[in-house]
Amino acid sequence: MLIDTHCHLDAPEFGSDATAVRAQATRQQVGLCVLPAVAVANFDAVRQLAHAGGDAYALGIHPLYVKTAQGEDLVRLDQALQQYLLDPRLVAVGEIGLDLFVPELCASPLRERQQYVYLSQLKLARQYGLPVILHTRRSVDLVLNGLRSVARSGWRGIAHAFNGSAQQAQNFIDLGFKLGFGGALTYERAQQLRRLASTLPLDAIVLETDAPDMPPHWLYKTAQQREAGEVQGINSPAELPRIAAVLAELRGLTVAELAAATTRNALAALPKLEALVQAQ
Repeated sequence: MLIDTHCHLDAPEFGSDATAVRAQATRQQVGLCVLPAVAVANFDAVRQLAHAGGDAYALGIHPLYVKTAQGEDLVRLDQALQQYLLDPRLVAVGEIGLDLFVPELCASPLRERQQYVYLSQLKLARQYGLPVILHTRRSVDLVLNGLRSVARSGWRGIAHAFNGSAQQAQNFIDLGFKLGFGGALTYERAQQLRRLASTLPLDAIVLETDAPDMPPHWLYKTAQQREAGEVQGINSPAELPRIAAVLAELRGLTVAELAAATTRNALAALPKLEALVQAQ
């Protein structure tokens, strides 16, 4: 069995096809998906999809949505975590973190606002004893600093779409995190990422798709191809086995060995998943 530890089934790209997309993944031996929220407005959607599909979900405010978040949204997150804390399918606070790729988010006042929202959500995760699913685009060191400023130990969770250095990876591992790898490692030009995915301790790695984003190389179309009428492929959790096969080859493992290891790692990162796996 494979676990997709990061999948946005509620995204507009899937629309009314989300159930069919999930069923296709099931046929590909993807036993569980974790559906992180990105804003208060989609809390209900991820929860309902998780219950309908036998999956798991996380609640949080993504840094890209800080600009449109309302002042009371942190209060609403607090209320939702309290309300659903005993829901076995609520497994983490996420997707939360910092994004310093989008220029607008790098400048005041949004840089400071996303930092405040991030730290506030870390404190809620500690309050409710939940792991965190982290967004770290161009912000790995600042995300790490935020974790240390709230608590120096006792963390669990996943650094999603990890693309930092070996030292930064070790810093996350030392704090108790697993590192998420997905479609980006399928590109031969991503040499540093592939080298990292090949050499990190196996017990540090989990698999993800970030569907519908982060398409693997076989779905990607260049600008020239798109101008010629070719359609960009939409990533989905059904692509996870092929992504796993690429990583297994890089590490010299069978897909079965990689699946077993990454499933164990996902359960360690998000402990409430274990009961969901056992119930299948």
